[in-house]
Formats: sequence, structure tokens, C-alpha cells
Amino acid sequence: MMSSCKERTAGKSTKSWAPIFHLNVGFVVGVLFVLLIYLVASQKAAISGLNVPTTVAQRITDKQLSKGPGETFVTSDVLRIVDKQRIQGSGESVAGAAENGKVLYNTKGGYSETCEVDGDVRVNGASLSVSLVPTTTTSTTSSERRREWRILPYSRKTMTGIKNVTVIQLPDRSAAQACTARYTMPAVLFALGGLTGNFWHDFSDVLVPLFVASRRYGGEVQLLITNTQPVPWWPAAYGTILRGLSKYDPVSLDGDEHDVRCFPHITVGLHQHNGLSIVPEWVPGGPLSMRDFTRFMREVYALPRGAPASKRPRLLVVHRGHSRRIVNEEEIVRAAETAGFEAAAADLRRDVTVDEQARLVNSFDVLLGVHGAGLTNAVFLPPGGALIQVVPYGRMEVIARLEFGLPAKEMGLRYLDYEVSAEESTLLEMLGPEHPAIKDPLSVHRSGWDKMTEFYLNKQSVRIDVARFAPTLAQAFDYLRQQ
Repeated sequence: MMSSCKERTAGKSTKSWAPIFHLNVGFVVGVLFVLLIYLVASQKAAISGLNVPTTVAQRITDKQLSKGPGETFVTSDVLRIVDKQRIQGSGESVAGAAENGKVLYNTKGGYSETCEVDGDVRVNGASLSVSLVPTTTTSTTSSERRREWRILPYSRKTMTGIKNVTVIQLPDRSAAQACTARYTMPAVLFALGGLTGNFWHDFSDVLVPLFVASRRYGGEVQLLITNTQPVPWWPAAYGTILRGLSKYDPVSLDGDEHDVRCFPHITVGLHQHNGLSIVPEWVPGGPLSMRDFTRFMREVYALPRGAPASKRPRLLVVHRGHSRRIVNEEEIVRAAETAGFEAAAADLRRDVTVDEQARLVNSFDVLLGVHGAGLTNAVFLPPGGALIQVVPYGRMEVIARLEFGLPAKEMGLRYLDYEVSAEESTLLEMLGPEHPAIKDPLSVHRSGWDKMTEFYLNKQSVRIDVARFAPTLAQAFDYLRQQ
């Protein structure tokens, strides 16, 4: 018998750097309403979260994991996770008897789906399956019949082009495949591809959710990666972060040479809370926040600055070489210096790794740039610093604040934004004052995401009015001087 966690419909792939929004008038109002509900709920909701792996710990003995013929035995000091509780919470369902292990399915927040599988867990990379093997030899109750769940191991469950992981609850041990590698540490299985390769999505879709899933283990966790072909460079680019989360080299399940890897516990998939954000009550193993994530960034990259400068603060302008450029960038740098900052501009496009980039950003107190993936570098700023987001023309304020405004505040940064007027947008000269993109931005949003992206993200650059922008710079400077 097969039982599916969720009946899946094919989702449509989105653009390469931001969450899925289909903007129209109703959507803008709806997003504001949902945002209000989220802010209230995140403070008041007593959500249990995925606490299964932290309730009871029992050390695995050598006898329990005795080495068999043809097995590789991988040991660690981690304690085996044994769940003794039945957790009930919003978006969760529990299957399986405690004595035979347990599967916990989670859809909190609506972005993602994950399964926590606890017990005798066997991972087959070739078939991309995870099997829970019962301790009993034969099935005795109807609850122990074979069940299956299909989990998209990427944090956006509607993403296309990524293969599902099949989670199987076996009815008895006779159907189990023999282990070819045994581990005493738990595992986290996740996929790349999707929207990864864009700096914002690298963090919002993978790195922050991976931090949430694995931080509780203190490095004693094995990372299992699938679908690496679209971004083969990705594990090396973020190797410093991956090594900070796990003491062991990541294992690619694409063409895995081991037939079956066996673990005491596995998390299948990553849970995205709300973009570049963490809901503390949803974190398995105890609350974490974006402040914890940025502290982790400073730890793994050995960033020296944990507070902004006390004298002359430094401001970094994010240089963009394509759309959403600041046409008068040098003038803005001079204006920042006039306001009292030591200022510079830099291109923050990721090269081979982000290590040097992280150290550069950490040496500044303020990050200033037009809405785009480069502002994700705010995760490297010292706490107490500031983020200034230049919001492009075209009613983009809701997206801008969701993607960077709220996360900046959660990181402990002062957030300021500056909304570009039609006169400051290169679209005015390009299209003329009567074009709908200038005259009626909401009509462009009603036309759909593609049209909005075409005009306000891909074709637009800005020429900031220095006099109009000066008060924003002064506000940031005054804030830092008071720290």
C-alpha cells in the first residue's frame, strides 16, 4: 500500500533570484495582510517544531552496529536519536510505531516539505530512496504495512527539475537491503539545482535551512547532496560553511559508489521558513534565529568584527555591472563621505569561494545597494551595522522589504530604504512618461511576474538624486555614531 504525504502538482519554475510572486493589486494587499499575520503569529504561536531528534538520546554501542561482510563502518561521538514522544503540531503528521522507528512529516510555512526518519534508516543513492526498517521480523499490525512518501529535497516544494526522494516504511526486515556503509551519526539529505547559483537563493533556499536542520548536531552530522549537476561548483564555493556544519566531507548521492548507507536518523529535505529568515519556534532541537546564523557566519569565516566602528563608520556601495546599476555611483560614494562615512564601492559577485568577500563586507559597517542578490552580503556585516536598500521604481517596496528589510532586522541590523522616483529611473527616458510602466506600475504587476521583471528588474537602472538621498545617509550615520 502506498500513502502519499501530499499529492503533487507540477510547479512552474520562477526567475533566478527571488521568491515566487505573481503580483497584482490583490496580491500586494494580500502580501501585506499575510506579512502582518506572520509577524503576530511568529511572536505568539507556541509551535512544537521538529523536536523528535532531541527528546531522548541513547548511545549506539559497537554491538548494535557490529560490522558485517562488505560493510564500511563510520563512527562518531554523536548520541543516537531515539524518539519517545508523539509530537503533534501544525503541519505535522506522524507515522510508524515507536519501537520500529518513526517518520515525521512537516509542511509548516507552506514553502517546504520534509521528513524526519528515526530508527534503522537505509539510504540508496542509486534509487534515491530512504527506507525505515522495523526491528520486528514480520508485520503484526495494520500500522506496520508498507507506506511511502515522496519528498522534494529542495526547500521549495513546487520546484521542477529535481527528483523526489522516496521515503519508505517497510513492513518487515525481510524487505530491507543490506548495508554497505554504516554510520553512527545522523544525516541531512538535500538537493541543489532549482534556483541555486544566485547568491540570495543560495542562502535563502539552502544555507539558512541547512543551518536550521543541522546546527543541533554540533558538527556530528553527515550531509548528503543530490542534484549537483546544475551547480557542480557549489559545494566548493560554500565549503567553509559546509565544514562549519559538519566534521565530515559531504557525500554526493549522484552516482554514489555505495549501494546502501545506513544511519540512525535522517532529515530528508530542507525547511524554508520565510525566505532569508528563521522562525525560532520551528527549529528542531531548540530555538535559533538569524542572529545565530550571522554569528555562525562570523565563526566559520573568522570574521574579526562583531560590532560597528565607534569613530568613523565605513560604508560599502554594492556595484552592479548590469541591470539596476547606480548610474551616478561615484557621486553617491562622495555623498557618503560628505555625510561622514569612509566610503567605497565594490563588485560583490561571487568568484570561486565567498571567503574573501565575507571578510571584505565585514570590514564595513553599512551596506548600500539597489535591490538585488548582492544585498545578501548583509549576513557578513557586524551586528549593529546597517543596510540601506535602494528600492527600484515600480511599486517594488513589498518585495524589497520581505526579501531584505525583515531579514536585516532579524539579523540585528538597522534597516533603511530609499524608494526611487520615476525621475530617478532610467525607464523614464527609455519609455517616456505615458508608458504604463511609468504611468501605472500596478497595471504592469497585473500583467504578471514576467512583465514586472522585464521592466522593473531587468531594464531599469537608477540615477539617485543626491539631495533627496542625503537624509537617508545622515540617518544611517547618526545611528552608527550612537552605537
